[in-house]
Amino acid sequence: MSESESVLNPPPAAVTVSSEASAIVPQVALKVRRALPFFARHPWVFEGAIHHIKGDPQPGDAVQLRSDRGEFIAWGLFNPDSNIVVRLYSWDEQIPLDETFWSARLDAALSLRRDILGLNDPDGAARLVYSESDGLSGLIVDRYRDWLLVQFTSRALASRQELLVRLLQEKLQPRGIWLRTEKGIREAEGLTLSDGTLTGNAPDRPLFIQEHDVRYGVDIVEGQKTGFFLDQRDNRLLASGVLRGPKVLDLFCYSGGFALNIAKAGHAKDILGVDISESALTMARANAELNGVGPHIRFEKADAFKYIEELVKQGERFNSIILDPPKMARHRKSVPEAIRGYERLNRLAMMLLEPNGLLLTCSCSGHVDQMMFEEMLAAAAAGAGRSVQILERRGPSADHPTAVSCLENHYLKCYLCRLI
Repeated sequence: MSESESVLNPPPAAVTVSSEASAIVPQVALKVRRALPFFARHPWVFEGAIHHIKGDPQPGDAVQLRSDRGEFIAWGLFNPDSNIVVRLYSWDEQIPLDETFWSARLDAALSLRRDILGLNDPDGAARLVYSESDGLSGLIVDRYRDWLLVQFTSRALASRQELLVRLLQEKLQPRGIWLRTEKGIREAEGLTLSDGTLTGNAPDRPLFIQEHDVRYGVDIVEGQKTGFFLDQRDNRLLASGVLRGPKVLDLFCYSGGFALNIAKAGHAKDILGVDISESALTMARANAELNGVGPHIRFEKADAFKYIEELVKQGERFNSIILDPPKMARHRKSVPEAIRGYERLNRLAMMLLEPNGLLLTCSCSGHVDQMMFEEMLAAAAAGAGRSVQILERRGPSADHPTAVSCLENHYLKCYLCRLI
């Protein structure tokens, strides 16, 4: 583990609670030489960085983070049941975590999407709040037309659900707000939330949205992630411009995003989409018919890893291939296995591509960084006996920004490669 990693994610240590209660608010005091990343505005305080707690904060209570010398660092929210004991939000001692603060943070996030990015299409979809990247650690808000989908990934922030939902309702007047819980978060944070309607009407199923020139039916109630892969918006547009046929393979196609964009652009006559989820393929086929490109796309239900092996054995060849697998490294300890999986997948894809073929290959595993992914591509190319050029290095769409103080939120990597 690097020195920076050890500072941001120190080993577990017992947290002792001081018997001396704070007269004003509880205070969390750091160990010696542990304050630097938090002065630099990293929002996660792990148990191992804490020396003692002054007062008796309960889950969700506001606390002050202070250095070992007693210097104020930031206001945060406390959760002793999480690996992240304190999430930090305000670095100004004069700006506490009251309604005015939360309202201003929401306004800043909404302004980015509305005033700078121009994501105002009433028929479209966009991420409006992206957790740490918008200074709202533990909150995700997506807009799908007239509905909002809210996720809480922090118990402490979820304790302010009523306030935050009211503010969102006042600022955006959606037809409804749907609460969606993320797999594993309940256990990790001690949350007791359940999916369901928070205000207004339940969302349509499917709910139809427009992105670029393509219409999609999406299911924000049970679909993967929050119903659609909003982070790939700009990469789907890239695919529609450069990936060409006549034969295109879209592995892990979900509801057909990449395949539909290529077909709609008229760049391929034979597009094959593969996914293991029958519900996703049902939506993909319906989306193909909705966009009038059904004759050019066929979808097959299969394990993509096994399916691509069969394609190689059969001597199939493609002009363009998209690889967009689900997260393969959920923990740091699973990175080596994930790298092996990515290498195998990309090696087989390279073996299927014609000369001058294009590969759009993605990873949404945050623990696999850019250098690891490029080293994997080099190993895959050597294994396939192919020369590979990286034409573009890309990430998520701009409504998924990255805060420089919390680079852990930069998870999506998308590479456009040419096979020679």
